[in-house]
Amino acid sequence: MTKAEQFTDPVAFHAEGPVWSPSWGGLRYVDMFAGDVLAVDADSHVTRRHVGVIAAALRPRQGGGAVIGVERGFVLEEPDGSLRSLPDVWDDTSLRFNDGACDPHGRFYCGSIGYHQTPGAASLYRLDPDGTVSRLFGDVTISNGLDWSPDGGTAYYADTTTRRIDAFDYDAVGGLSRRRAFVEVDGFPDGLTVDSEGHVWVAIYAGSAVRRYRPDGTLDGVVELPVSQVTACTFGGENLDELFITTTRENLPDGVQPAAGAVFSCRPGVKGKPVMAFAG
Repeated sequence: MTKAEQFTDPVAFHAEGPVWSPSWGGLRYVDMFAGDVLAVDADSHVTRRHVGVIAAALRPRQGGGAVIGVERGFVLEEPDGSLRSLPDVWDDTSLRFNDGACDPHGRFYCGSIGYHQTPGAASLYRLDPDGTVSRLFGDVTISNGLDWSPDGGTAYYADTTTRRIDAFDYDAVGGLSRRRAFVEVDGFPDGLTVDSEGHVWVAIYAGSAVRRYRPDGTLDGVVELPVSQVTACTFGGENLDELFITTTRENLPDGVQPAAGAVFSCRPGVKGKPVMAFAG
């Protein structure tokens, strides 16, 4: 059992989607409902930039800048820091983007959620480097964590309300295929990441923990947090040996768990993979 320590002040209401990239100087994450991207400096000081009504997920671009999932579409941060909005993916105002990640071929995936979490109303989408957007599948309620195995052949994905992490086969031409259950989760799986050994780390929303699962689905470790609403995790640091964990104040009364909304961290004794960047 490992305990995470507080890394930043609780400056976010709903911190999500942490990503470490040397191209932008370290750790970034989102304050989702504020529509802001937050950047952490070497002293754990946080600055923020407003990008839209919702800031759902982000990844670095191979040529510099970032791709950002916003409420109903995507924003490209250019290498010079300017922002360029792409057309909305849909018109339905009851849905928004939620979490996302890039595949080994530089395509950005982002899944949706209904504002009222309507069962089956959400989908998973893919933004290709040429700007084409594809709807990959629907019948999703809360599209959440997504990441790939070190060899790129398996993708892991969580639709939170299923209380399950699924696995897909993956290749460049066929994309995601052969969906099957990877592990049944005691709790609500949120954001996830895969380490360099192929183990899956998943944040447990309302569970005060991040759990590590072996490639065969066996529980292999737990990181405990002093707050309950744990949203996502990623590896970072110069050696990719620090686990950064985001949390939220969502559904918490005022004055309860005052550290909720902070980023926490620990060194669990393994390393993560370098982030996969968007090729567009």
